[in-house]
Amino acid sequence: MKIFGRTEPAHAAVDRDDLRRRTAALGDALEVGGDRLDPVSVAAANDLVHKLDERLAIGAGRTVVALAGATGSGKSSLFNALVGSDVATVGARRPTTSTPTAAVWGAHASAPLLDWLGVGHSHQQPPDGPNAARLDGLLLLDLPDFDSREAANRAEADRVLELCDVFVWVTDPQKYADAVLHDRYLSRLSGHAAVTVVALNQADRLPAGALAQCLRDLRRLLTADGLTEVTVLPTSAVTPGGADDLVGAIAGVVQQRNAAEQRLLADVRAVAAELRAGVGDTEPDLDDGADRRLVGALGDAAGVPVVLTAVERDYRDQAIAAGGWPFAGWLRRLRPDPIRRLGLRRPEAVANADRSAGEVEPVLRRSSLAPPTAAQRAEVDLATGKLTDQITVGLPHRWADAVAAAAVPPGDRVAERLDQAIVNTPLGGRRPYWWRLAWLLQRVFALAAVAGVGWLIALMVLGWLQIRVTTPAVGPVPYPTLLLAAGLAAGLLLAGLVRLAARRGGRRRKAMVRKRLDAAIEASVQTQILGPVRTLLAAHRRTRDLLDTAVAFR
Repeated sequence: MKIFGRTEPAHAAVDRDDLRRRTAALGDALEVGGDRLDPVSVAAANDLVHKLDERLAIGAGRTVVALAGATGSGKSSLFNALVGSDVATVGARRPTTSTPTAAVWGAHASAPLLDWLGVGHSHQQPPDGPNAARLDGLLLLDLPDFDSREAANRAEADRVLELCDVFVWVTDPQKYADAVLHDRYLSRLSGHAAVTVVALNQADRLPAGALAQCLRDLRRLLTADGLTEVTVLPTSAVTPGGADDLVGAIAGVVQQRNAAEQRLLADVRAVAAELRAGVGDTEPDLDDGADRRLVGALGDAAGVPVVLTAVERDYRDQAIAAGGWPFAGWLRRLRPDPIRRLGLRRPEAVANADRSAGEVEPVLRRSSLAPPTAAQRAEVDLATGKLTDQITVGLPHRWADAVAAAAVPPGDRVAERLDQAIVNTPLGGRRPYWWRLAWLLQRVFALAAVAGVGWLIALMVLGWLQIRVTTPAVGPVPYPTLLLAAGLAAGLLLAGLVRLAARRGGRRRKAMVRKRLDAAIEASVQTQILGPVRTLLAAHRRTRDLLDTAVAFR
């Protein structure tokens, strides 16, 4: 029996525990693979699991052997020869068997098994009949012709063939190459050599040389069907001893008491192999580049560049408000808050902007960011397309479609999650200590300038009142003038330095927030896109492992 290029002895005993382990693996594969597996093969596998449980639960010690053949092959005559009496009705040309007929050897209970097989007519062989000891435990079935002109007869034959343990295909020198026999049945049983016998009936009609040539040609056809180790026997229902070899072959199978398990094992392997054909040998690799490209594209579409520009500008505004020229502060208050305009700052967060936890706490709200442009949507589509191409390479089409669908969630779910990721990302940080120092120095310089102005005004008033007052001076420059000039010059110089520092600090704050936003978007991508993709790829790997377990050799 050949499976995946390897060969196992056709008549190796089958352990029930091993059979159940393989069946459990097949059932788990169906559950894990789900609708990514071929529905026709899945239906066949489910039917097989159900059949296996039923067959192993009944008919212990019984071997069900079915004689199947085309019209005129002498199947019923051969059945009567094996039984030793005319149990089955024989027809020369037209099919006369419309329902299965059973012959039972041995005293084992057979009624439950016959009920399960749906066979109503049975003949109990006497305990002292021919070959009674050798065939003890045999339940032999004569099936309707599989090429009958009556559709009901063909359907009945196919139904019982699905349930029997051993196939005996009865053909004749005229029909042994029949396409129905080979294409519809034998070629589909390439893994069932252990439970398959081909009987070339009516061998008495051929001379020895012609019979040998006919048998060689039949074996050639069977080899083409994949049945390289199947038993092929010449038989005759009219020649004394013409069925002895077939009796011996059936007796060997019956005495082994393992035919049901061998048939079921072959079925498990066959259906698992069909399912395995729809599962890839490897899974595509998700490298970090796919994450970066997708995160970058989604970040641009979600408005990250706009947010970063607002963060940089907000930092500069706050730094200049803290350490800039105090007398121009009222002008800055007229400018709109860049972060609040985007809906990313709560009113209470402004009062606590110096908290190390950041300015924005996680809340469920929407931003005021503009929707993505056509160019940004195209960039997202391009990145998603590249990701889809990468994660579906080598996968069968059902799995590839499922993975591609997981990589592109429907609706606006991703856009909403990205917006929440941005909204709940802290956009601020701890207030730099130099802001306080600059604020204090600006107040000192402003106070000096105000003091100088006040002193000069006081001197003007006193001069107008013609009150002479001695004004201290440094050289030719009076103190009030010096205070005014020094305060103004120092304040303006410090304001210029603050602006330079604010630009540098704004760039650093922008870089810091970029890392936070990239991490938040990456987390959203992992949850919404790559997480489901990895889950599907893991299911693909698990399905393959389970099916390999079901079809593997012991």
